[in-house]
Amino acid sequence: MSIEKGRAYFRALGIEDRVMEFDVSSATVELAAKAIGVEPERIAKTLSFKKGDGCILVIAAGDARVDNRKFKDAFHMKAKMPTADEVLALVGHPVGGVCPFGINDGVEVYLDESLRRFDVVYPAVGSANSAIPLSIDELYKYSNAVSWVDVCKIPEE
Repeated sequence: MSIEKGRAYFRALGIEDRVMEFDVSSATVELAAKAIGVEPERIAKTLSFKKGDGCILVIAAGDARVDNRKFKDAFHMKAKMPTADEVLALVGHPVGGVCPFGINDGVEVYLDESLRRFDVVYPAVGSANSAIPLSIDELYKYSNAVSWVDVCKIPEE
């Protein structure tokens, strides 16, 4: 089960006790924000995009939207999302619980600049009813991010 992969990842880091599991769904930004009790923009959503035979992950703030021009400029490819079945096979977590923790080998992770507005954000931990509070520095470190990118726009823009 995917949540177990996420928990095992954080267990190895000594912070499994910070993983939250809910009796309700946290599969969307809105549901996650409600379950945790925070503003939707503080949810660190993980977006999957096809890249050749694999995929990349971009973690962005809950209120951010992918800007196709910025994405193409950054990655030199069109922003194309895989199907739910492809996400599970390529990443190792189901849609609604996709996160950069305990993922399949070869999946590159990028953090979008939209997250830098916050001190703490809440990514999923591999299931549609989980999250973990992480500082931005922890998210960068624990996600094994390749780099920061600027591929999203936020409502103020």
